[in-house]
Amino acid sequence: MRTLDSLTLPADWVGIRLMQERSSQRSLRNGLPETNRRSRLEGAMVEVMVNGQMGYAATNHLTVEGLRSAAQRAFDHAQAAVRWRIHDFRASHIRPTVMGIYQSPVEQPLDAIAPREINDVLARICHGLKVSDKIVQTVATASLHEVDTWLVSSSGSQIHQRFSFVATHFGATAQDGAIVQTRSHNGPRSQCYQGGWERLQGSDDLWASVHRVGEQALELLTAEDCPELTTTLVLAPDQMMLQIHESIGHPLELDRILGDERNYAGGSFVQPEDFGSLRYGSELLNVTFDPTVEAEFASYAFDDTGVVADREYLIRNGRLERGLGSHESQARLGVPGVACARATSWDRPPLDRMANLNIEPGDTPFAVLIGSIEDGVYMEANQSWSIDDQRYKFQFGCEYAKRIRRGKFAETLRNPNYRATTPQFWHSLVQVGDRDTWQAFGTPYCGKGEPNQIIRVGHGSPVCAFANIEVFGGAA
Repeated sequence: MRTLDSLTLPADWVGIRLMQERSSQRSLRNGLPETNRRSRLEGAMVEVMVNGQMGYAATNHLTVEGLRSAAQRAFDHAQAAVRWRIHDFRASHIRPTVMGIYQSPVEQPLDAIAPREINDVLARICHGLKVSDKIVQTVATASLHEVDTWLVSSSGSQIHQRFSFVATHFGATAQDGAIVQTRSHNGPRSQCYQGGWERLQGSDDLWASVHRVGEQALELLTAEDCPELTTTLVLAPDQMMLQIHESIGHPLELDRILGDERNYAGGSFVQPEDFGSLRYGSELLNVTFDPTVEAEFASYAFDDTGVVADREYLIRNGRLERGLGSHESQARLGVPGVACARATSWDRPPLDRMANLNIEPGDTPFAVLIGSIEDGVYMEANQSWSIDDQRYKFQFGCEYAKRIRRGKFAETLRNPNYRATTPQFWHSLVQVGDRDTWQAFGTPYCGKGEPNQIIRVGHGSPVCAFANIEVFGGAA
């Protein structure tokens, strides 16, 4: 605040967002250390509004002089942008005055865990995965991040948020001659949450999961390829995570719809006039933007522009209501959005991003859902994805599948894939599992923007069933 008070720039609004991140990444392959890395990042982004335009400048010189210099550069950038403006913003509309704090729920603080203890757990996981000599490779990783952000503004905002992120992964690769199959714990690096070391070490079913992953890698060696047919497809929550991300999350980002992302990450089949009217899926589809879920990977109280984060329906009973867009994008497009302006680091401005994007549970128990299917395929854990730059046509592959025959699981299938278009797929939603089937996962690798920003997102979903979907086999 001292720096803000000392600025004499003739600006409409000034904000300073300071970020500190302490990280460690550890990985073992076949029980042997592969990566042991620690890092620390610290810096600030200064935003300045001049005549309805925003300018940005970042600095890692966190002195009054360094921040003043960044503020002057941001002021100059904003002034230069005025003649090219595409919208005339007002600070009172896009930068609210707020005060507050947020902290991740933590039982075992990450900074209290010795590196040796982390490596010992990862080594035990690798050894536990090797259930046979046909397991030719095991991997286990843990990425731990502690992030503090502070936001202050000339309008009086003061926010402090403290995040603790834990991302873990383990998997096994089995080989028998020319057949090679990999099975992981709910898909590559999907075990991502907020919390402390209890997120891995405190899990009651950790060692049962380790054993199951190893056994299923072996099981896939003798499984038949997934057949090619049109059938009822049942997706587990760990695959629904990717499905939500690619065919709901990205298409609903307002900056994509505005055209800001077309050069790098593509646009969207969704049009501005679709909000409030488009039938995105069947009446069973209910999707919320919810950064208030405790321990989900992208929970927060405020976005990186200071907007209060609330739970909002994006799709209700199949109808599209609002998009994933910040106050800037909402003002430009004239449609409702959410508190989703997020930046990956101190040297990047915030963009329209997903956070926690969840499908709400239905009322069908898992046994009833499977029992009602005469013939179908159940799939778990993503291993490949392909979707066009309008987020319309896609093809996804999974690690593990089961054939459903007369309401029961039958043979295991390997190399399962499915394809559809986004509207067709979500209109085919015929059953939604109950709260007991709902699980949350996440990914640390959602990429977007130029220069690129890799950010953390979370997705929760129940088990879901879709009618008349094309499935097929073959290595992904």
